[in-house]
Amino acid sequence: MKAWRVVVIALSFLLLSGCLVTFKEPLPASEPAPKGLLGKWASTNAWGEPMNLELTRVGDNHYQAVSYFKTKPHEREAYPFTVSRHGNRWYLSAKVPAQFGGHFTIAGFELNDKHELVVYNLDLEQIRQAMGQEALSGEGFQTEDGDGVLINNSLDQVFAYLDDPANSDVFVEAVRYQRLAKTK
Repeated sequence: MKAWRVVVIALSFLLLSGCLVTFKEPLPASEPAPKGLLGKWASTNAWGEPMNLELTRVGDNHYQAVSYFKTKPHEREAYPFTVSRHGNRWYLSAKVPAQFGGHFTIAGFELNDKHELVVYNLDLEQIRQAMGQEALSGEGFQTEDGDGVLINNSLDQVFAYLDDPANSDVFVEAVRYQRLAKTK
């Protein structure tokens, strides 16, 4: 779980009780990241450990998150991701490790007026309710670390659901990052 915990922290997909929402497709790499996203960020994870996050461009509309604990700066994990804007919300997606299905996860994020990077996870219970109401379709899965769901809908159908203001409570705040001051 340690490697996945770093992935989760790196992309701020905190696995609340091991719960995870995954998708068959990643976000297409068709949009550049918003101004202000790239750079160095700091936060404290759910275990009280200070950590850093570096977000960089690695190609045309492809990005990388490098996460490391402040106390272990040489132990770094790097994860590629893409971003997309739909409606009023920015999203990012990254591949999930094989032990968690190997599909893709999607999170919402914003750069707020306080110059914070705020990342939002999809709430597993809200997604299950959407599946029960047939607004989304998918299947459950289990890992050693908890339950998850794999959504089978196309990304267009997923975003139609996520962008609907009536579904705004499907996102829960996962983490807030503060921009690290530039050092000379």
